[in-house]
Amino acid sequence: MASSRLKYLSLGVLVFQTTSLVLTMRYSRTLQAEGPRYLASSAVVVAEVLKILACVLLVLKEHSYSMRALNSILRQEILHKPMETLKLAIPSGIYTLQNNLLYVALSNLDAATYQVTYQLKILTTALFSVSMLGRRLGIYQWLSLLLLMAGVALVQWPSGSAAVPEKETPSSGSQFVGVAAVLVACCSSGFAGVYFEKILKETKQSVWIRNIQLGMFGFVFGLFGMLAYDGERVRESGIFQGYNTVTWTVVALQALGGLVIAAVIKYADNILKGFATSLSIILSTLISYFWLQDFDPTSVFFLGAILVIVATFLYGYEFKPPSNPSRA
Repeated sequence: MASSRLKYLSLGVLVFQTTSLVLTMRYSRTLQAEGPRYLASSAVVVAEVLKILACVLLVLKEHSYSMRALNSILRQEILHKPMETLKLAIPSGIYTLQNNLLYVALSNLDAATYQVTYQLKILTTALFSVSMLGRRLGIYQWLSLLLLMAGVALVQWPSGSAAVPEKETPSSGSQFVGVAAVLVACCSSGFAGVYFEKILKETKQSVWIRNIQLGMFGFVFGLFGMLAYDGERVRESGIFQGYNTVTWTVVALQALGGLVIAAVIKYADNILKGFATSLSIILSTLISYFWLQDFDPTSVFFLGAILVIVATFLYGYEFKPPSNPSRA
């Protein structure tokens, strides 16, 4: 009974985190507010700082809140193993790029289109798993990847109403830039995820220590990126320019969301993960249409979304042969 409760709790957390992050990020990038808009590059840096602090607290909790134990672990696992730590520089740099690209994507795409298109990360993760980890995919998984590509293609299919002048708004952005950002983010997500999994399998370090190492490199890469692209604006108005309650919500969800999912994902099987993705796509579509009012769905979009949802379920489906078919 407790196990069943944990499964459905994890389902709720997955749906809430996935949907709320996408919607609040989109809302924050299109919100017409006084003063300058917050810098996406600074939000990525602040999120890394929060992630490091959260992981440090989790390591502290594992060792009964002993500062001496924490200091010893950090010195031993990070400072005294520089080569092991440096391995995390590659996925961290890619994750930093990906996090910045998600802001670009949601500045140019509605939440529903983004949600469906971003499921292409299943395809990139599968392909990198085959090439880097030697993983073998079953017939259902290959079929699901074909359905996934078809579904995303339909979602991106141009509609006749897309070019109606009165629909254009200052926040509508460029469809091409948004889709390009999502596609690059999918590739980076697939590679970094598989690379990180490979590192975790090769060592016995705590996942929280690994996330601290990721966060440290992410902070450095993010800081360099922020100074390179927005350095002048940061010097003029500070790193927290344009921050408000919505911005801090986005940063917190981005920082803590992945850690929460990492903590509960072991309770959710592939079917529940499929449900979470499907519910998130449906909720994003409804809220984009009724609340954000930046999305005008078409029958082609719905067909594509259905194909993506089916593909998500099919990819997680595990075929089990019948047990003893000759039995009476």
